[in-house]
Amino acid sequence: MSTREVPVVLITGYLGSGKTTLMQNILRQEKRKVALIVNDMGSINVDASILSKTGNQVAQVEMVQMQNGCICCTLRDEFMVEVERLSEDGSIEAIFVEASGISEPSSIAGAFLNYEEMTENTRVFLKTVVSVVDVDRIYREFLHDLAKEEETEDGDVINLIMDQIEFCNLMILNKTDLLNYQQLNEVKEGLRGLQQEAEMIECVNGEVDLEVILNREDFDFDEVEAYSAVQRALNNCEHDDEKACVDEYGISSFVFEEKKPFNRDAFHKLIEEYPEVLIRTKGYIWFSDDWKHVQLFEQAGRNASITELSEWVSAWPKEELDKAVSDFPDLKDDWDETYGDRCNQVVFIGKGYEKSEILKLLYDCIEKIG
Repeated sequence: MSTREVPVVLITGYLGSGKTTLMQNILRQEKRKVALIVNDMGSINVDASILSKTGNQVAQVEMVQMQNGCICCTLRDEFMVEVERLSEDGSIEAIFVEASGISEPSSIAGAFLNYEEMTENTRVFLKTVVSVVDVDRIYREFLHDLAKEEETEDGDVINLIMDQIEFCNLMILNKTDLLNYQQLNEVKEGLRGLQQEAEMIECVNGEVDLEVILNREDFDFDEVEAYSAVQRALNNCEHDDEKACVDEYGISSFVFEEKKPFNRDAFHKLIEEYPEVLIRTKGYIWFSDDWKHVQLFEQAGRNASITELSEWVSAWPKEELDKAVSDFPDLKDDWDETYGDRCNQVVFIGKGYEKSEILKLLYDCIEKIG
């Protein structure tokens, strides 16, 4: 018989989306005794301070403050210790975890599931991953960018928001009172292009019934990962198809793969004039003036970013490379005689575009070698 008894609900969402307000409302409901872990990146845990002022109900819950780090990386081990400790209190019926606004939910969920698999007789299990979505911000910055005159933030912000939306099994659409009916429907349609399966719950000021969050099927990592438009494209699209894969929402996607590098200047020019019909782009690329680093390219709406990541294996010193190939012979499966493991692999998702036109734009950016 399984010892899993205490459900854990992970609450994610970018800064200002309404996570803390949602938690305040949950604590006021007094339907179940819950424990709460609040993770904030600052040295002072502001969110926990706000929650502690909610009222007498907070005295009836166990609240753990975790700060100076993120539970998806630096505080991961400490996080799991606290979750396990809280589960030993037989009166606690659920544990809610409010992640920091810059957390990647896939990393937290992955760490949690690894812990479940490696720990015998653990009583906890990941029940739900919630993404709290500020629909007003999505409408302005992702769909229409209405705040052009305001100081704009880096493109990686909206890309992080997209990651949080893509990896969840429940979306709470907050601040719906700031949009009219048509605008809200535009947002929902845009979100469905990124995340087709997660249930959507509309609310104002984070007012959601606790039972709606807890009474649902258990979180399934592989299933949720496959929900995202990026993963669907990687799983389902044939790379040599002339046409892109089209789903029931009219959203089409394809995967671009090419060993030769991009010319950096040409690629940056493409980003400046990026096709508006593309909703979401994500993948790994490399440039002809840098044979060492993997670059992550992400685009969401009008925002795009390129982030330097790790090194290509083929850029490692010979001694390290030989050892890696010896230990992991599969590395050579897709090895190119000229480029090694270097490769551009990017998923493109959009509506109403011609794949051939996008491919031409991309190949125009490929460095002409030889």
